[in-house]
Amino acid sequence: MVSQATSLSTSEIVYPDSDGQPMSDNTKQFRWIVVVQQNLEWLFADHSQVFIAGDLLWYPVQGNPKVRQAPDVMVVFGRPKGDRGSYQQWNEGDIVPQVVFEILSPGNTLTEMNKKQVFYDRYGVEEYYLYDPERNDLSGWLRSQERLDVIDPIADWVSPRLGIRFDLSGEELALIRPDGERFATYVEIQRQLAQLQARVLEAESLLEQERLRAEQESLRAERLAQRLREAGIDPDAIET
Repeated sequence: MVSQATSLSTSEIVYPDSDGQPMSDNTKQFRWIVVVQQNLEWLFADHSQVFIAGDLLWYPVQGNPKVRQAPDVMVVFGRPKGDRGSYQQWNEGDIVPQVVFEILSPGNTLTEMNKKQVFYDRYGVEEYYLYDPERNDLSGWLRSQERLDVIDPIADWVSPRLGIRFDLSGEELALIRPDGERFATYVEIQRQLAQLQARVLEAESLLEQERLRAEQESLRAERLAQRLREAGIDPDAIET
């Protein structure tokens, strides 16, 4: 019996939204992924054509769902913000994610990370940053002509696309915004907001005290003027 192979049409191919792998292996890796992704969201909040995602599957080749990668964080300039189940490049104006971040965990193997670097190189990423929070070790690659080249030195490097600076002078990596502010965790931001609100309330209280003091002085002046009038003295005629 002769059988004929059948092929799926483009519309029938399924591109899963999940690869079945966890977003992170431990709390430290998860914290770093969230810090990078959320701070980049805040940095580009007013830029409608900058899409930022964490742990989102990227499919660069239409018709081949096996070719995929899920960067811990990726940044795409030229694509609108919004929710997506995956980043299917052919449905996104064929725009490649220009910047990707990977945060190492003890479970990541050298082979796995080498495969990721080859993938990002092959499919056109412009900037690739790999951070190991356990060792406070940062590596970076920048596209030069047709391939990703190692960034050396990486300390105090400023991302051409993002404008952020990588500060390795402390016990852990600090990412510095163009305005000089450091990337912060949600808890740190909440504390900063609470401190700011406390200062605002204190300033408002001081202003209210000054307003009340001014009203009291005005009342005293009015009472004195009234007494002078009752004594037949014109207060406006008194030289000060």
